[in-house]
Amino acid sequence: MPSVDARPSTFTFELDNVALLVIDMQRDFLLPGGFGESLGNDVSQLSRVIEPLSALMAAWRAQGLPIIHTREGHQPDLSDCPPSKLARGGIGEQGAFGRILIRGEYGHDIVDELAPLAGEPVVDKPGKGAFYATELQELLEKDNIQKLVVTGVTTEVCVHTTVREANDRGYDCLVPADCVGSYFPEFQRVGLEMIAAQGGIFGWVADSPTVIAALQEQK
Repeated sequence: MPSVDARPSTFTFELDNVALLVIDMQRDFLLPGGFGESLGNDVSQLSRVIEPLSALMAAWRAQGLPIIHTREGHQPDLSDCPPSKLARGGIGEQGAFGRILIRGEYGHDIVDELAPLAGEPVVDKPGKGAFYATELQELLEKDNIQKLVVTGVTTEVCVHTTVREANDRGYDCLVPADCVGSYFPEFQRVGLEMIAAQGGIFGWVADSPTVIAALQEQK
């Protein structure tokens, strides 16, 4: 049983009931010139996640463990985008990589370095959380997944929302701090502290090398 040195306590999992969840590593959010940068954000705060997450995904795949990717975005006719979200601007407008956060557009897809392999599910979500209006719950139940290693962007928005949703559904979540990112360093710090606070109110926090080492010890 892999055992990870984490905050607030050791995180353990069985290889047959854990999945890696990779949230919204999309061009619209990460690439220079994309939607994220057009809002005035420093995209390097997110792109720094690519290298450690790529290493974690490689170690995960080496063990034959499941990886599930998500993408935030909407139907081309915006029928699944609430008026309140649409009113904040940007979504559906023409950007550097196509219409912003619209399914099928270049910017909506995952960055090349973290592209899903054949057989790895990609969950398209219209909201911040990965469980809302998606098939994620069914995918997890089908494979008897009980624990999640949650990665991706952004820490305080889509990652946090998903971890909270998962917690309410009874899943234990481990968040590798170097494999999640926020445009705002203070949000990153506080977001991670909130997850592990009060004895792990939402989950556990570790670093990806510790997770990788725990996996490699299983060989």
